[in-house]
Amino acid sequence: MESSKHKSGFVSIIGKPNVGKSTLMNQLVGERLSIITSKAQTTRHRIMGILSGKDFQIVYSDTPGIIKPQYELQNAMMRFVSASLEDADVLLFVTDLFEKQDEEFIERLKHQAQPVILVLNKTDLAKGSQVKDKIDYWLQAFTPAKVVEVSALMGENINTLFDTILELLPEHEAYFPKEELTDKPEKFFVEEIIREKIFENYKQEVPYSTQVEVEEFKEDKKIIRIRTIIYVERKSQKGIIIGKGGESLKKVGMAARKDMEVFFQKQVHLETYVKVAEDWRRKKQALKGFGYQQ
Repeated sequence: MESSKHKSGFVSIIGKPNVGKSTLMNQLVGERLSIITSKAQTTRHRIMGILSGKDFQIVYSDTPGIIKPQYELQNAMMRFVSASLEDADVLLFVTDLFEKQDEEFIERLKHQAQPVILVLNKTDLAKGSQVKDKIDYWLQAFTPAKVVEVSALMGENINTLFDTILELLPEHEAYFPKEELTDKPEKFFVEEIIREKIFENYKQEVPYSTQVEVEEFKEDKKIIRIRTIIYVERKSQKGIIIGKGGESLKKVGMAARKDMEVFFQKQVHLETYVKVAEDWRRKKQALKGFGYQQ
């Protein structure tokens, strides 16, 4: 009798860049799975975080921010968004106090078969009647199944959101083993951690032009030995990433290693090299090699 009451399903976190989707997923899963920086478009893949309990399993998908694609990499990113809209049981449409409507996307939300939870984020920054005004604004645009106000950064109202999601999930057995936290391999998180450090340490276009690949990942009882390559699109960017006397690359490597040791709970030896893959963001073959083609 107990097993028939088990709830399980896929929950896709969607919205524009910088509204706090990755921070929200990390709060919901309780693990730091998604890259978080203050720069837009940092999430490039669809990242699944799995939260399991005795009578439930929620498979969260953090997706790239919704944009109008300007080159092939962004086309691939928007395909991840479309896929997550199609196979979700519940959609979390994340917005904040400052975002305006995207008519095209709102039309799509109106025609989704799944229940949509409107999640108004960054409420810790609200003044006066700002929260109520913004909710009214969105309710005029479409009719969500539920509305939940949160501050993902401060962890406010996350339990209420969790309860709301659970309420809307179908009864189903678990899709993944209960001990799993994500569908992504360990190498993926090595790459994401390095990419996050690149976004934190370099300006303008350089972080967007980088792709990180793990060449070697060897683990024994005491240490993980990792060798990675940072690909850039132009030779001039290679010089920027490395920096004078290799100082910039060393700074990124040290910060990334520190985070990896926390993530893996083990000592990490990290080697990082830089190579040029000319215009890789615009080339389908290069994107396929980097795992962006579905």
